[in-house]
Amino acid sequence: MSTPDNPVVFRTEDLLLNLCNSVASVLTKASHSQIRFSGMVQKITKTCLKPDIGCFVLFDGGFSGLVVMNFSAQAAMELYEQYMVNMGMSKAELATTYTSDEVSNVMGELMNQIVGDFTGKVGRELQTHITQNQPKMLVLNKQVILSVDTNLDHPEARRVTFYTGRNNIFYLELAVDRTEFIKLVDFEPHEAPDPDELLEQNRIPPDAGVQVGAQDDDPDELLKSLGM
Repeated sequence: MSTPDNPVVFRTEDLLLNLCNSVASVLTKASHSQIRFSGMVQKITKTCLKPDIGCFVLFDGGFSGLVVMNFSAQAAMELYEQYMVNMGMSKAELATTYTSDEVSNVMGELMNQIVGDFTGKVGRELQTHITQNQPKMLVLNKQVILSVDTNLDHPEARRVTFYTGRNNIFYLELAVDRTEFIKLVDFEPHEAPDPDELLEQNRIPPDAGVQVGAQDDDPDELLKSLGM
């Protein structure tokens, strides 16, 4: 219970834990396998897109930030294959390499669902509102330092290690302005929406693949637009 002498305070790590839970929940449901994350969080000074597939989403509103996810080829293919098979696709019909646009499209769709789940929880639990842009995906063969104008005056960045059901590794990075949410009065968070309905609302239509996939026709143009 929050009291004037002992208020409940939500900081960067609390936001990060909410985001980690969204990643684990959405990907566990999508892959029908247990996705888990490390109990240790790493403080970092900057966010990076790394091989083999890097994905990022900007958000703004009650607070601004950047979410980055870096998937190894093995982790991306595992999640892609399990998701598509669970959607009724035959393994014979699936892409066989992580560089395929189809793999990037699916990873972008899953990230859209993750951030949608996160923003919904933030709205219910912190009584604020944030909006997200479309995920941007890049197939990479080298590390890229991601420097995007998110209007962060005092940025804090964190990295968390995730493990797939087959123990393939991927990483989540979060950069946000240093902030605290202080609970002034006790309240009951709004009831969470039905997960199936939420996933359906955040599902990217098949014809939107070009916007999310291996991204734009010219990756150099995307990097240029980000000031890199």
